[in-house]
Formats: sequence, structure tokens, C-alpha cells
Amino acid sequence: MAEDLSIITGNKAEQYQSLIPQLKGLLEGENDLVANMANVVAALKEQFGPQGSGSWLWVGFYVVKNDELVLAPFQGPVACTRIKKGRGVCGSSWAEAKTLIVPDVDKFPGHIACSSLSKSEIVIPVFRNNEVVAVLDVDSSEYDQFDTTDQRYLEEIVTLIEF
Repeated sequence: MAEDLSIITGNKAEQYQSLIPQLKGLLEGENDLVANMANVVAALKEQFGPQGSGSWLWVGFYVVKNDELVLAPFQGPVACTRIKKGRGVCGSSWAEAKTLIVPDVDKFPGHIACSSLSKSEIVIPVFRNNEVVAVLDVDSSEYDQFDTTDQRYLEEIVTLIEF
């Protein structure tokens, strides 16, 4: 198991390509879902947050429980605890069962403003048996922060965790 992350600079793809093997090392042999979600969000925030190379403000999971998304491990400011299906970016990603990239959260109909510092967002649904069981939510303090590179690698990263 890795004890420290090797944080690199460079383009986004190179950063993800460096991070993914390290995440695999962190997750190897550990079957506790909460521990694995916690390490994934911590590693992502360390790489792409203010201490790393980017402007990621908040990174975390919401898990589906009793027909709503419930806050799970995260890094960043305090967050909304429960989100209904179809509400905000997270609830919409869950309802539509697809990744949503939002360049300006203020222009997203029904956006839930957990933090006024959030300017853009990406939400990745996590599937088990073709059902959405969780979402990975990432907010940035900059507009238009996320693109298909983030989508590709974050979709790969969530498959590393056994939900």
C-alpha cells in the first residue's frame, strides 16, 4: 500500500495517469467501501485541489439510500447531506444515469448551492448491476474546469472501488 502520493504537474491526462496506479495500490487488498471511498477522494483532492495542481474545491461521494443520495466520504467544505433524485447536478446525474459536466453551476436549472465558492462541477454515476448506487461529485472554484479528459479518467477511477 502506498504511504504517500506522488503529486505531479503537467497536463490533466498525465496527472490522472500518474494517480491511477497509486489509487490501485491504495485500494489493493482493502474491501471496506468507506475506507476506499475516503482514500479515493483524498487522493483526488490532494492531486487536483489547491495544495496540488488545480482548483478543485470539493470532492466526494453520495451513495443511494432509501431513494435519495446520502453524503459519504468527501474532502472540502461542509456539504449537503441528502439529495433527492433529479435535484441538482448530483440528483440529475443519478436520474439520467450519466456523467454531467457543468461549466457554470449558476446556469444549471435547480442547482443546489452547497457552497457559493463552487463555479463548475462534474458528477460521475457509479454503477453496480446496471443500477446507479452512488455518484462521485467534484466542484471547482473556477468556471469551465471539467472536460472529457476528466470524464474519461474519473469514470475509470470509480470502477476501481467495489460498491
